[in-house]
Amino acid sequence: MSKLKIGLFGVGHLGKIHLKCLRESGLFELLGFFDPDDHRAMEVSEFYQIKRYDNPDQLIEDSDVLDIVTPTLSHYEIAKQCICKGKHVFIEKPLTQTIGQAEDLLDLLEDYPVKAQVGHVERFNPSFLSVQDRVLNPMFVEAQRLSTFQTRGTDVSVVMDLMIHDIDILLHLVKSPITKVDASGLAILTSTPDISNARIEFENGCVANLTASRLALKQLRKMNLYQADNYIILDFLKKDVQVVSLNSSKYDIKEGAEYMEFDSKVGSKYISFEKPIVHPTNAIKMELDCFHESILKDTPERISIKDGYRALKLAFEINDQIKSKNLIMSETGSNSLVR
Repeated sequence: MSKLKIGLFGVGHLGKIHLKCLRESGLFELLGFFDPDDHRAMEVSEFYQIKRYDNPDQLIEDSDVLDIVTPTLSHYEIAKQCICKGKHVFIEKPLTQTIGQAEDLLDLLEDYPVKAQVGHVERFNPSFLSVQDRVLNPMFVEAQRLSTFQTRGTDVSVVMDLMIHDIDILLHLVKSPITKVDASGLAILTSTPDISNARIEFENGCVANLTASRLALKQLRKMNLYQADNYIILDFLKKDVQVVSLNSSKYDIKEGAEYMEFDSKVGSKYISFEKPIVHPTNAIKMELDCFHESILKDTPERISIKDGYRALKLAFEINDQIKSKNLIMSETGSNSLVR
């Protein structure tokens, strides 16, 4: 399979992970990177023995693909420059700093025949991949994404930093228009919300309850999908899955699954408890490899710019509701923690 020349923008914490994955991929030829931080760039260049570009324009010119792993503030300008030069782009989440910027990128892609993918990496989480062969039509979704406090990522709200992962998966699973959003949250240690909850209702009757916090005492990344006759428990952190199903017959129970029998008004029913096999994967390497395939085979990107835009738009609506509610609370003096 042909190697594509790729350049990397940003070698911070996540950028270094991308760098390692690109080197291990075998599908890309990593030409080098650009990072404006002299100390960090010099350190990375020496440690990984990789070229540091002083001129970002030259990195774009030399590459077939650009991997943008910079702070969200600079995503739009870099991506726009790359697209206008006919280069494929991989952009880390969140897609852009504003909705208008995301809409501009969507318009640009109408004029330039390049591929663009957004780094919503949880779509490649082994636990989520393990249930892709099942019918997923949840009518109630409950997600908790909790993290201990770290200064990294606090340039954006917890909605943009953490909840947006679950927003992307939710919109990927529920193919129905949103009818109502109700959100609340608090800024406690930073100038943007550090904890948030959102209730999202869809036209098809599905309801989702999403919670995100970066002030927890321990890490937690779970999502429960409740649907007709079963519910699925996804643990993105432990890479674990459990499926609890209601069965009318013993013969409907998957081989190896534990079960219990109970009497109902229409006869015996069986509740089965199954743990699907979860195959270990490197999610970041996999998303980059999938992007390589979409470029070479000219197939749709696994997570398109439109997907990134939809997730961003809902995240902004949640943030805006939090802001408006907190302003009202602040004016009435009932919330001393709001900045």
